Amino acid sequence: MRFTRLSVLFFLVLPLFSALDGHTDQNSLVEELKAEGRVLLIRHAYAPGSGDPSDFRIGDCSTQRNLDARGRSQAREIGEWLRNRGIERARVFTSQWCRCKETATLMDIGPVIELPALNSFYSRPQDREPNLHALYDFLSRQPLDGELIVFVTHYVTISAVTGEEVSSGEGVVVRLRENASHEVVGRMSFGF
Repeated sequence: MRFTRLSVLFFLVLPLFSALDGHTDQNSLVEELKAEGRVLLIRHAYAPGSGDPSDFRIGDCSTQRNLDARGRSQAREIGEWLRNRGIERARVFTSQWCRCKETATLMDIGPVIELPALNSFYSRPQDREPNLHALYDFLSRQPLDGELIVFVTHYVTISAVTGEEVSSGEGVVVRLRENASHEVVGRMSFGF
């Protein structure tokens, strides 16, 4: 059988188009979320700017970078997207930063619990190791057959835990494993 340059090019390019079509991937990730022992780490919805002001204080939203109208809409859309796919309830934990707490609340898929281990260490590198240690300790105590856990957190936390880079309002699905380990299943986008 003789291949022409065009047919060889077709076989080389076809996988690229398949990879760009995330529809199947997203469907399989939704099914993963419905399985036991899964964690969805979501970066807070859109909050204009970068980092936080120098006078930043936990508990005082006026000193923080916060969601704008676009971010609040995005947070609601994430919750709606999940509910439309049969994920109506989860155990929801959030960073103490206002933009994360507001994202988690507006998603409306479960009561929101603050978990300091999810706090950002972007401007506080000295907090990186203690936060990650506390987060891994928390994960090690979760049942492998437990219901879905959703973490609403920051870019630096998600990147450190999963090795994935996510934009505002994107997530990463993780499968809990024995011996306090986890496996990254894939990146999740919510249709915006």
